[in-house]
Amino acid sequence: MSNRSTVTEFLLRGFSDVRELQILHFVVFLAIYLVALMGNLLIISAIILDHRLHTPMYFFLWNLSVLDLGSISITVPKSMANSLLDIRVISYPACVTQVFLFVVFSSIDFALLTIMAYDRYVAICQPLHYERVMNRRACVQMATSAWITAMVYSALHTESTFRLPFCQSNVLNQFFCEIHQLLKLACSDSYHSELGLLAVSAFLVLNCFAFIMVSYVQIFRAVLRIPSEQGRHKAFSTCLPHLAVVSLFLSTGLFEHLKPTSSSASNLDLLVGVLYAVVPPMMNPVIYSLRNKELKAALKKLIVSILFSKN
Repeated sequence: MSNRSTVTEFLLRGFSDVRELQILHFVVFLAIYLVALMGNLLIISAIILDHRLHTPMYFFLWNLSVLDLGSISITVPKSMANSLLDIRVISYPACVTQVFLFVVFSSIDFALLTIMAYDRYVAICQPLHYERVMNRRACVQMATSAWITAMVYSALHTESTFRLPFCQSNVLNQFFCEIHQLLKLACSDSYHSELGLLAVSAFLVLNCFAFIMVSYVQIFRAVLRIPSEQGRHKAFSTCLPHLAVVSLFLSTGLFEHLKPTSSSASNLDLLVGVLYAVVPPMMNPVIYSLRNKELKAALKKLIVSILFSKN
């Protein structure tokens, strides 16, 4: 790339220059990372080992947990190492890799949440056609299409960002490599193609959001027509965790894109980065495990088996 000769590394922003606060940041991020790691690994293991969870909904939830593991693993460990070692540097190739993988995981995440909304729509609004529509082959094809499309999209996004000449500086006002912060470093007349790609991204996100909302309007209409209270409760219990995860994902993402932009360093940028890059991967397992009885039972069974095997 043309700017590789002028920029060979970037400087990430730390949470503090005080050594005690750097250690505190390391400890807090370590706790968050371990919670996310343990929660997602337990969900993945429970879905794989419990044959009752071998259904389309849990197949997509398994993919979602894998994405959460990947998403938090490409940002948090590097930030922890920087605080522990009191460094700020990230190499050019490492920054490219971080941007590519973060966009991949975020894109697949939203695509899967959209597919899961369709899965719930078919299950509740068209139950007689559910096994035919959401068969194993269709689920694998949808998940594979999401992964491939996200990789191609991320490659275009990453290439469009890093081909820009960075003539401002090499200091990023974030604890990981982020496209919006990289664009602030680009020459003022060099990022129009990237803005076009961002506009296409916004169009796709809005369409997915509209599809999710329309699906849930139909779902709630169908649920309210169920005569038994137990049937309505069961239907809601399978939808509310997914709706909560969608709300968390969209609210943190929208806050990042709609917050006031500033060329100067701001603590708000760091806070928003934590909200949309760290909080959802940690909270998603908690949301699903607390609200889903089948998954909760499978997790209890798995934890008990682990404890007894150790004893």
